[in-house]
Amino acid sequence: MNREKPLETRSVLNRKEKIVFLSVPESLRGSIETLSSGPAGEGFSIDPAIPIPVELAPGVEVLNLEELSWEMILAGMIRVVAEDPEGRNARYYRGFVLAVKPDILAEFTTAALLKAHNGDYALALEIIGLLEGLFPGLPALLLNRALILEEQAHTRTGLAGAQDLAYKAYQALLDLHPPFPQGIFKAGFFFMKHRYFEEARECFQAYLRLGDEPEKQEQARLMVEAIQTYNLDDAMFREAYDCIREDKAAQGIAKIGNFLERHPQVWNGWFLLGWGLRKLGRWHDGIGAFRKAIELGGDTSDTRNELALCLMESGEWVGARKELETALWEEPENIKIISNLGILALKTGNPQEAAGFFRTVLELDPHDPVARTYVQG
Repeated sequence: MNREKPLETRSVLNRKEKIVFLSVPESLRGSIETLSSGPAGEGFSIDPAIPIPVELAPGVEVLNLEELSWEMILAGMIRVVAEDPEGRNARYYRGFVLAVKPDILAEFTTAALLKAHNGDYALALEIIGLLEGLFPGLPALLLNRALILEEQAHTRTGLAGAQDLAYKAYQALLDLHPPFPQGIFKAGFFFMKHRYFEEARECFQAYLRLGDEPEKQEQARLMVEAIQTYNLDDAMFREAYDCIREDKAAQGIAKIGNFLERHPQVWNGWFLLGWGLRKLGRWHDGIGAFRKAIELGGDTSDTRNELALCLMESGEWVGARKELETALWEEPENIKIISNLGILALKTGNPQEAAGFFRTVLELDPHDPVARTYVQG
């Protein structure tokens, strides 16, 4: 059997190659100790009664036994347990893989995080999915899935449903028993970022009870204090946010107006008001709301970007560009901001400059629909 190629992440990713099952070859029986690079193999023995899944090479329909390799066997086992974690022989295949590759969790996790860092979120999530088959319910993997989805939702504005998937991933972390403090802490910041303030407060309060890292305890305490001080967990605020997010801007504006009557110094309320006004095409009113949010402490890239959109639609090109450049300084790889700079360049009669912005977007996300439309059209 060919043993030259080591198992690599690319061996089991982005492929739906054929899996075949073989009886255990004579050359494999009793040889697990010689293959394992750690103590995991010492307690594992090969069961000749259990067939071995083998992943065929791309385009291959029939296995040539002379080309059988450990890479093909391990790739097949990983695929099988990922697709059916509760399958008949899943436990045995997990033990087999871990006996031969005891460091696979660290190796594949590093690969997944590197892919996510480089913007290849689909591949990163596929790697995490493979590991979840090998280590079902492992809290660290659930957290990595949530973090990758959150980053995907933040940077790829054309991806439908990414934020909802991230929300569900964090909810899965919160449902773990026993609780996973690190996941609860990260979930708090996700909810805070997306203005689910009641859920954020509950997460940070839970971390104060369960966490044991002093620095994070202090961060959680400050977050709870901020939410309560500015009444961000007010039901009216959440209802307003949900309405505007669901394209019920008029209803959302009415609700956030009620909130601002009671809490006029909360910048988040002015941001929501501006967001709703922008969705209704009330550009000048939106400009005022976003500037008020910045004045009260909401000087974020999101606020600047939204303000720029209102300025752009009002024909205030110079002001819009200034706001977008300020936002880009804070988040230099934010596709939404770069795309808006491209649109602004088109509106001001600079197609070459616009093409440069859209090419930058495609370098970060080759599938971005806005940039592809302008570059290819």
